[in-house]
Amino acid sequence: MTTATEEFRRARDFLLEHREDYVTAYADFRWPRPEFFNWALDWFDVIAEGNDRTALHIVEEDGSELEVSFAAMAERSARAANWLRARGVGAGDRILVMLGNQAELWETALAAMKLRAVVIPATPLLGPADLRDRVARGDVRHVLVRAEDSGKFAEVPGEYTRIAVGGAPEGWLRYEDAYAAPADFTPDGPTRADDTLMLYFTSGTTARPKLVEHTHTSYPIGHLATMYWIGLKPGDVHLNISSPGWA
Repeated sequence: MTTATEEFRRARDFLLEHREDYVTAYADFRWPRPEFFNWALDWFDVIAEGNDRTALHIVEEDGSELEVSFAAMAERSARAANWLRARGVGAGDRILVMLGNQAELWETALAAMKLRAVVIPATPLLGPADLRDRVARGDVRHVLVRAEDSGKFAEVPGEYTRIAVGGAPEGWLRYEDAYAAPADFTPDGPTRADDTLMLYFTSGTTARPKLVEHTHTSYPIGHLATMYWIGLKPGDVHLNISSPGWA
């Protein structure tokens, strides 16, 4: 029986093999259709085991740098998942994540996948009015934000867990405590491939922002097309210049 990991790998390798043969790639590619799939558990953790290659490389404006390996990112996200679960984050819970381009952003994305929680990405540019709308319409149960943005939530009503990165104001949990959580993560149950993974609010340029749903199929598996389109290969460095919070 083919596992979800093997099915995803087969599709990825087919696209890599036919990187410069678009006709064959278009004609013969078949999307993976697993019933159960969790990209963080079934793919990232599998390739991260014992893998000391750099997974995330952040270069700050002041020239300082941070490099995190695949193995370290898998461990950090497992610790974060265990810590978040101990604080009430469960399958189907919606977490509003408002962080800059920092390691905690990527750790949280993987941790949420492992927990089968739903991430609502938000740019730090949002103000209290935008946040009130997102918390209410997104049915948010937890928020995870930079400490410097926590003050915005004084004007956002709701019974939601408050988690801050970079220091914890009064009434907020300190995200950095997650690094002391256990490194071994055991999921509460299987992830259906059509379970909701992310809810993106559109920009609202011409009308009220709308909620766009992505599943464990549409986002991670769907990005095989992105990989092929931009020509990514194993070992490449992809420069991401997008502002976090936007799709």
